[in-house]
Amino acid sequence: MNIIRNQDQFPITLGVEEELFLVDPETRDLVVDPNPDFFNDCENVGGPHQYVHELFRSQIESNSCVCYSMDEVRQFLIDSRNTLLEIADKYGATIMAASTHPTGSWQSQITTAMERYERFTETYQASVRRFFISGMHIHAGFGDRDIRIKVMTALRRYLPFLHALSTSSPFAAGNETGFKSYRLTLIGGLPRTGIPNPLYSHAEYDELLQSYRDMKFVSDGSELWWDIRPSHKFPTIEMRICDVCTRIEDAMSIVSLYACLIRWLMRTEQNSEFMPEPLTEFIMENRWIAQRYGVVSFFGDQREESGRIDIYDYTKALQDLLIDDAHALNCVEELYRCTKIISEGTGADRQIDRYRMEKLNGRTHSEALAEVIKMILDDTKSGLGYQ
Repeated sequence: MNIIRNQDQFPITLGVEEELFLVDPETRDLVVDPNPDFFNDCENVGGPHQYVHELFRSQIESNSCVCYSMDEVRQFLIDSRNTLLEIADKYGATIMAASTHPTGSWQSQITTAMERYERFTETYQASVRRFFISGMHIHAGFGDRDIRIKVMTALRRYLPFLHALSTSSPFAAGNETGFKSYRLTLIGGLPRTGIPNPLYSHAEYDELLQSYRDMKFVSDGSELWWDIRPSHKFPTIEMRICDVCTRIEDAMSIVSLYACLIRWLMRTEQNSEFMPEPLTEFIMENRWIAQRYGVVSFFGDQREESGRIDIYDYTKALQDLLIDDAHALNCVEELYRCTKIISEGTGADRQIDRYRMEKLNGRTHSEALAEVIKMILDDTKSGLGYQ
């Protein structure tokens, strides 16, 4: 097996976190207050992966061990979803992979009784109480501390594109929001979110973090909720911008694209060939475009005569650029599947299509949304062999 740790002088390790909702398979509503034994069973699962509480009791988070190959990442996604499905089934529930529950209400949620969450709720008030969303976070371990910071800065321009491929939150509180990712709108209610400004050494990052501490804004780096950041716990760069992918195959394409970009940027940094950094304001504009339009985005690009570039053309150019890295990481198929996500749509597109089709077939608004939730639950299980 061609594993990441054996690829010449550019080794990369990976880790993935998925935040998932607990849903009643009959009513399709959220399980607001699950049996405490569900969480106990999750915490006591043997094996290399972990399952932890989230802000609200209707959510659960899976954390992979350190993965040394794309095969290991894929196996984690399959195993963790199967594990949670089996445990949830014992308690009359199932899991749902999407970044919002289409009909779920934040007002009815119960906060997990942990000091950290209680402190955040007291400090950030409605911004946290409305923070009823799930995300997929991808860790990448590579290089030394300074190279990781430089690559993190160079990755910023690609974050809107990576996000567009992941969108899965077009509905919230029973309404079609008009966004492919309403999750990012909700994240924006908190401080220290969005695209970070460029940093070029770990000393710069340490100085910034210490300033935040000196002003009593944060206690540690875990409270910098940027779209990409140095991990507080691990020697990794953690990409946090993506929605949860309903289908595992979509998640694998995004993990592969992220790893390929990092490997290509490491090679570029070795030759001192990084491109000049775009203004953070322009990256944030593309971030909004991705959040609003997903895979039908036209991104701003100063190198284009028209000032904009279609996401499909953007994808093809990146695939050509990264093909050598995809071969080295053994993920060519996953990289090329990014264009399939664009042509077939993301989880958000499938939700909107299903809703509109059900409405055309005479369903009421509530009935159509119930069918959307059923589709998400089915897609969450796709490829798992779970009955």
